Amino acid sequence: MNAPAAIDITTTDWTCFDVTIENHVAHIRLKRPEAMNTMVRAFWNELPQIVRDIDENARARCIVISSTGKHFCAGMDLAVFGGGGSTASAAAPDSAINAEAMRYHVKMLQDAFSCLDEARMPVIAAIQGGCVGGAVDMTSACDIRYCTADAFFVIQEINIGMTADVGTFPRLCKLIPEGWVRELAYTGRRLPAQRAREIGLVNEVFDTHEQVVDHALATAREIASKAPLAVTGSKVMINYARDHTIKDGLDYIAVWQTSMFSGPHMAEAFKAKAEKREANFPDLAPLRKEM
Repeated sequence: MNAPAAIDITTTDWTCFDVTIENHVAHIRLKRPEAMNTMVRAFWNELPQIVRDIDENARARCIVISSTGKHFCAGMDLAVFGGGGSTASAAAPDSAINAEAMRYHVKMLQDAFSCLDEARMPVIAAIQGGCVGGAVDMTSACDIRYCTADAFFVIQEINIGMTADVGTFPRLCKLIPEGWVRELAYTGRRLPAQRAREIGLVNEVFDTHEQVVDHALATAREIASKAPLAVTGSKVMINYARDHTIKDGLDYIAVWQTSMFSGPHMAEAFKAKAEKREANFPDLAPLRKEM
């Protein structure tokens, strides 16, 4: 069987995104400011395709996600649910049958953001204005979040009579105190930028959109200058520690170091420091997708 033709994600005419890769940093920008960058159907197909291409082919050492216009993202376009369930079908009028199909559909939407969490390289979000509904799901799946002073976060689902289901609760409960998750989830109130920083949802707050994107890219370049194997190892260990006990985490990192500790990478780091130059590390290997 022939493999599908490779695409260039930086020249593909995506509906929802622009993609650039420079200095080992991939920059993914939402590009529909006139529609407040809502998550239309194309969004859910394009984002995982872009991220997985970067990840599987080791095209970058860090990813930045930013946006355009006044607001980062107004969340899911309700047309994705087809007015009450995109999987509903006249051919399958049984409610239980449709419910099972709906569960599959929701899991597909969840996977569109889980790819950020699962990518081998860190993902940084640069947020301006409104980060609403599904955008909270997306940014909570990133490794680091920065925002502008006018940014705000809303668990919008409660305001339209539904429960957030694409990743907000499993991830937010690991990022901020549970009491804040509950207040935001039950009330649908806005969480302003400064309070988001105080409770740990974002690392820094900046005055302007340009500043937050510049800082995110600068941080990404700094990460990209480190040994990629050590960076991905750190991400794997942090994610594992988040989801397991301390004892399990200690055991897992011992196993990881046994097989992936790199003396040559450490030697290069020390040598570069002594010679006052940038270290030269190998990229991660592309992943095999077929036998």
